[in-house]
Amino acid sequence: MTRLALLVAMVLAGGACKKAQKAPPPQEPPVAPMSADEIKRSEDACKSYVDRVCACATTIPAATKSCQEARALPEAIRISLEVAASPDSKPDIVRTTHAGVRKTVKECIEQIAKLPALGCP
Repeated sequence: MTRLALLVAMVLAGGACKKAQKAPPPQEPPVAPMSADEIKRSEDACKSYVDRVCACATTIPAATKSCQEARALPEAIRISLEVAASPDSKPDIVRTTHAGVRKTVKECIEQIAKLPALGCP
C-alpha cells in the first residue's frame, strides 16, 4: 500500500511540474489598405514639390540642395506602399508604413508652402 501511495504521489508531483502551455499571441486585426485616392494625392503632392523646387533651382541657387533632397521623397512613398502591400507585412508594419507615407506627404506640402521664402514662384 505504501508503494502504491508513493507511486501515486510521484505521478501527481510529475504532473505538477509540467510546463504550462503558452497561449498563442492574440491576432492583430488586419489593417485596411490606403485608398487609391489617398495614394494618388500622396504621389501628386510630392511630385509637385519636386517639380516646383527643381524648376526653382535652375534660377535660384539656394534651392539646389532642396531639389536634390526632394528627389528621394517620391521613391520613399513608393517603397513604403510596396512594403505595406506585401502579404508578408504584419499589421504593425503596415500601420507604420502608412504613417510614414503620411508623414512624407506632410513634409512635401510644408516644403511647397516654404518655396516663396526661397524666392520661388
